[in-house]
Amino acid sequence: MILVKCMSRLKQFKTIDEQIEILKDKGLIINDVEKTKEILLRENYFFINGYRHVFFKSSKDKEFINGTTFEELYALFMFDRNIRNIMFKYLLIVENNLKSIFSYHLSSKYGYKEKDYLKISNFTTEISKVRQVSDVINKMKRQIRVNAKQHSATLHYLTNYGYVPMWILVKVLSFGIISELYMILKYEDKKEIANYYKMSEEELSIFLPIMSNFRNLCAHEDMLYNYKTQRSIPNNKYHEMLNIPKAEEEYIYGKNDLFSLILMFKYMLRDDDFKLLIYEVGYELDMLAGKLKVIDIDKILDEIGFPNNWREISSK
Repeated sequence: MILVKCMSRLKQFKTIDEQIEILKDKGLIINDVEKTKEILLRENYFFINGYRHVFFKSSKDKEFINGTTFEELYALFMFDRNIRNIMFKYLLIVENNLKSIFSYHLSSKYGYKEKDYLKISNFTTEISKVRQVSDVINKMKRQIRVNAKQHSATLHYLTNYGYVPMWILVKVLSFGIISELYMILKYEDKKEIANYYKMSEEELSIFLPIMSNFRNLCAHEDMLYNYKTQRSIPNNKYHEMLNIPKAEEEYIYGKNDLFSLILMFKYMLRDDDFKLLIYEVGYELDMLAGKLKVIDIDKILDEIGFPNNWREISSK
């Protein structure tokens, strides 16, 4: 009996024609059936699930607002894809910048050969992080072994010089490992790296794993626009400058949403890059606003955690 009930709840395969009929039954207007079929085949029907709720009459009533078209739903999907690509581009800039700063600082202080810069004595002696220090060092050593044959620069240095300098190793380290590396540095090293960004080591310690999370999400083309991180960024001067409203003493935007990533970029990008980022994001929002008919762009701003005056961050 239980097996029969479970079987009845299993999702059954639906043809594209059947998928379109389901959407029509929920009130979605299909203006161009053939184009809709092509999009559903190319993008997978599942993409609709992440965006349809914005166009529902209510959270309980899973029917589309009267007049909602497939074109509007697809426009939101494309907005998310374009924003994701933009964020990924600037996350790579931050990642490359971090790697350069890390390699310069650690090489100048501890030496440029891995036997020198990977000495356990170079890292924190906190009892609670003893295992973490060992794990991160082993991960870095493993990257040298793994890339000894498949990464040309690593192979070149090992073959010709017998070692891999830090500025070469960082090229094959993930953002996640860079984030972990920062966590095991001595306090004075953390502070010096954080000073480059004019922020505290505590703030950077929080920023890095969150940015690594966003980076992985973008790289795997997961839904970004309404993504919420488990950890929030600390309150900062930009929350106050933008007069972001609070609920129960907590800022409602820019804490664990897409706007929090914008605020982290404010600290970690050069001014010119940050202004270009804001321009590109603004362009995509303006393009989306022109395609929305049954909902207002303010609803999307709320979904992504952007205050109405978000563009002012560029001049702060």
